[in-house]
Amino acid sequence: MSISFTLTAEQEQLKQAARRFAREHLRDLATSTRAETDPAKRAHLARPAFGKAVAAGFLKGLIPVPAGGAASSGIDASIFVEEWAAENPDFTISFAGPLIALAPVYEAGTPEQIRRFVAPFLADSGAPVAVMAYSEPGGSANFDAEPPAEGVRTTAVPDGDDWVINGSKAWASHLPGWDGDGPDLMTIVCRTPGGISLIVAEREHLAGHIDIDKYYDLPGLKGCLTASITLRDVRVPRSHLIGREGDGVQLTRNAFLASGASIGIFAVAAMRQAFDIAYRFASSEKRGGPKPIIEYQAVADALTDAKGRIEAVRLLSWRAMDAVISQDPQALELALHAKVLGSETGLDVINNLVKVVGVSAYDADFPILRHLADATAYPIIEGSNVGVRRRQLQQLLMSPGYDPLAASGMS
Repeated sequence: MSISFTLTAEQEQLKQAARRFAREHLRDLATSTRAETDPAKRAHLARPAFGKAVAAGFLKGLIPVPAGGAASSGIDASIFVEEWAAENPDFTISFAGPLIALAPVYEAGTPEQIRRFVAPFLADSGAPVAVMAYSEPGGSANFDAEPPAEGVRTTAVPDGDDWVINGSKAWASHLPGWDGDGPDLMTIVCRTPGGISLIVAEREHLAGHIDIDKYYDLPGLKGCLTASITLRDVRVPRSHLIGREGDGVQLTRNAFLASGASIGIFAVAAMRQAFDIAYRFASSEKRGGPKPIIEYQAVADALTDAKGRIEAVRLLSWRAMDAVISQDPQALELALHAKVLGSETGLDVINNLVKVVGVSAYDADFPILRHLADATAYPIIEGSNVGVRRRQLQQLLMSPGYDPLAASGMS
């Protein structure tokens, strides 16, 4: 593959189409979402935009070409995610549920499973949602721990031709679905007699068997429909097991590669918006002095440092997304760096840009703090940096024959 850092004509078209949709449909939605105080009501404000995005073909852009979709390039996915997340990251996270929930199906599903489970997300209308039901209210950093540790608490018990699933799940966007009867598809991390496994439940199996225990009122990403739920006697055909019993640990980790890499892009989107705010402020505000504050070295240094770090994280995240989508052997390391370095850089950069603005940034009507609130989530979602991602990096560094130059292609 040749290396170029110039967008192709097709990528420019994708960027403009994604930006146009985001400005026409997601910008005002973000404003409405922040004005609504009820977490369930504000999440439901997104449903009309979901339908418009599906009709415009964006959902198919999350489905790989071999499965009938249009996703062919990690760079394309990065461009799309950045443009949407710049206007409305919560909508983007919710819409991208199939990216994680279907990943194990692509990796280990049978041809029949792939056809069946992907079909709802190839639609040209409606607002289908998919969820990877991984996290649990008591925490899931040690989901793979063996007894006497609890590990995964959700269980799937065989009963004739079915699995009967019971347990609690939390945090993943759209666990209750739009109406409390579940999403169109839920990939459930659970414990079977053969070990930690993945079982796919469809809406028909979930309806009437979900209790909503709590809607989370998030300080950032406010439009995500985030809840804690209890699954009660969810009966799913035995044929909905993905791979074999006991395959769930590796399949789950692999499912979060793309989402981990994408967090770097979400961080870029937040930094990009915060930089624009701080840059315009510094270029026009004198704060009682004789010249705009950008003409003072300290302010200019803060802005230039921020801009350099934004560009660095963007390129790292592009490389990571490209590696994940193309199944590069170095995808794991690159995705982990994009997640950890990207998310923590985003938080640090935006915090420094707040300091450029000064006390005016602390006014709720000033727009920069909402990007800081969103960025605060990125080190702790999609596998927290401390509990999950840095531990994966430690294991990678300790693996036999680890080559520090391999991920860069320079070994």
